[in-house]
Amino acid sequence: MESYACLYVVRGEPFPTGTCVNLSEDETVVGRKSNQLTPDLAFTNAFISRQHFVIRKEKDKAVLYDMGSRHGTEINGERLTPHQPYTLNNFDIIKLANGMTVLHFSYLFADQTLDIEPLSITRRLQVAELQLTIHWEKRECVVEGKRIAMSEKEYLLIRVLHENVNRLVPLDVIKSSVWPERSPGEEGVPHVSLDELNALIYRLRKKYGKDTFLISAVRGSGYMLESELKSS
Repeated sequence: MESYACLYVVRGEPFPTGTCVNLSEDETVVGRKSNQLTPDLAFTNAFISRQHFVIRKEKDKAVLYDMGSRHGTEINGERLTPHQPYTLNNFDIIKLANGMTVLHFSYLFADQTLDIEPLSITRRLQVAELQLTIHWEKRECVVEGKRIAMSEKEYLLIRVLHENVNRLVPLDVIKSSVWPERSPGEEGVPHVSLDELNALIYRLRKKYGKDTFLISAVRGSGYMLESELKSS
């Protein structure tokens, strides 16, 4: 049976970051491996239930059902109601075990792994303790009491990532949002090289601190801000 969608492992033991799991069966069970049961996609995290969730192919769509897991399933920051259907969309971010396991769903599959920049649990806990506030009208960040003015491009990038917090933002959306003055190409997307975008991400991390904005990248797809920022 041909694959129709895939899950990319952003983080989750025992899989290397960027592992691509093609979905080809009518039903795929995700959970924790045990002596009695081995799910189709088996993690080792003790906070993941043995049968955590299932993805079923229904009318050429991938539909996810949380199977009554103890610690729940989150999609794009929202906790699912157990046993209720959720039709998956491109760029959906699935979190298990309070974010210790993160998956990226896509109908665009590949046989090779992607370069994904993981966010470690240590960094997540550190950022949770940071005193960070964004004043959008003033275009400034307050990090640990220090006021830092945002440049126009920094502001536009942080804004579009923050508006889609905990969701993967596609590259074409970022380019259109951050460089609206650029001439569009044949597909209507501004001409912006990946080197230029990566340079902006680098400057942002260097200026505000690498642990201020937890930005993960999926090469060829986009970026995701994992955060619970305060804003005004």
